[in-house]
Amino acid sequence: MADFSFINKLSVLAQNNDPIDPSLYQKYDVKRGLRYADGRGVLVGLTRIGDVVGYKVDEAGNKIAVPGKLIYRGYNVEDIVHDSQKNHQFGYEQCVYLLLFGQLPTASQLEEFSTALGALRTLPPNFTEDMIMKAPSSDIMNKLARGVLASYSYDNNPEDRAITNVLRQCIELISRFSTLAAYAYQAKRRYYDGKSMYIHNPAPSLSTAENFLRLIRSDKSYTRLEAEILDLALILHAEHGGGNNSSLTIHVVSSADTDTYSAVAAAVGSLKGRRHGGANIRVMEMMDDIKSHVSDWSNEAEIREYLRKIATKQAFDHTGLIYGQGHAVYTISDPRALLLREKAAELAREKGMEEEFNLYRSIEKLAPEVIYELHGDKKKICINVDFYTGFVYTMLNIPRELFTPLFAIARIAGWSAHRIEELVAGGRIYRPAYKNVSEEREYVPMECRKESDSDQATLLASDSSADSNEVRTSGPSD
Repeated sequence: MADFSFINKLSVLAQNNDPIDPSLYQKYDVKRGLRYADGRGVLVGLTRIGDVVGYKVDEAGNKIAVPGKLIYRGYNVEDIVHDSQKNHQFGYEQCVYLLLFGQLPTASQLEEFSTALGALRTLPPNFTEDMIMKAPSSDIMNKLARGVLASYSYDNNPEDRAITNVLRQCIELISRFSTLAAYAYQAKRRYYDGKSMYIHNPAPSLSTAENFLRLIRSDKSYTRLEAEILDLALILHAEHGGGNNSSLTIHVVSSADTDTYSAVAAAVGSLKGRRHGGANIRVMEMMDDIKSHVSDWSNEAEIREYLRKIATKQAFDHTGLIYGQGHAVYTISDPRALLLREKAAELAREKGMEEEFNLYRSIEKLAPEVIYELHGDKKKICINVDFYTGFVYTMLNIPRELFTPLFAIARIAGWSAHRIEELVAGGRIYRPAYKNVSEEREYVPMECRKESDSDQATLLASDSSADSNEVRTSGPSD
């Protein structure tokens, strides 16, 4: 087995070599994270697919907070959700149709499209055995990305960039994402957790939400309410404008004129990040901590005091972050969180978890007050969708390792629409600028090179602090 202990030493040199003086970002007016200083995103493209509304900008350039709205192809998502609920329909498939084709389907169009999606959920012959079971992964998002890339080998026409072919590829991926994730989870249960593995066939007549619950449960059973609330979560995560990290990734990679599978796998990799799709897991970890330290879940004074400890870095992970609070765009309200909260209350009654739901409601009320007391007007926040998704998935008995894959199962709809939009309307490879702030140096021949005293001191220090054969990484999560 290779000895990688030398990496511990060299990693210290690498970390010391790369820091950049923060003042240089201001000097050169760098838009870090493609954002202006006030948090607004830098305009890098145009889209007709979706919009995220949380503020308006007045004539003086000031941001004015407004109640949040999420728009799909010009339609308010609240209207889409309420119409689906009124007609007792699963709405995710309608959202997929809308995002891909830009218009609401008629009843016959939706039936035809849903039938096509259902028929494509089964993976290609031998795919499950060869691509999932023979190479399981401890992380479902990793396996999902590999499953997307492996799909290239099962496509008779993988390189054709014609929109008809790309649309066919996207529809197949949309159909199969829930199956890929569910089977990857079953393989993980078997090979990493030592538990039983259940491989059920998808049922073509079922919705995406119903099929996913069917595939991850040993008895394939679920209630109508369970499927409805999962369907709602899929609708709310299907698209979120072109500026979110994974949708931007789709645009960037597609602009390089690569194949569909490479572009979508890149987006999966982006969503896997703890600063993007993994946020609801951080909420659940925080809630575990709160529930273990707050003795009376109905006592607002006790809850407030512990939230203050979290916000002042005295409790939980000592970052000062109350997870599930705040958003880059929404300030007054996140419409996704409000819609999900309404349905979560109904599910909590069915599951006998109203006491825990009331704890969430108390934190929703108290956390903004605590943050305002500590930071004033600089920190106007509202809960975001991640605050309730983890709780909802927990009530559905969905394990935490599937929380982010569920995000991907929904967002593949938006990613597909953005890929097609980039191919149709983009036409230019993304090439932003990075300014080099290092000095040019005279090359030193090998025979003249010597380790500097500072390098020696750094390596000696690393020897005393690094554990053998361990590569250390660090980085904040928000």
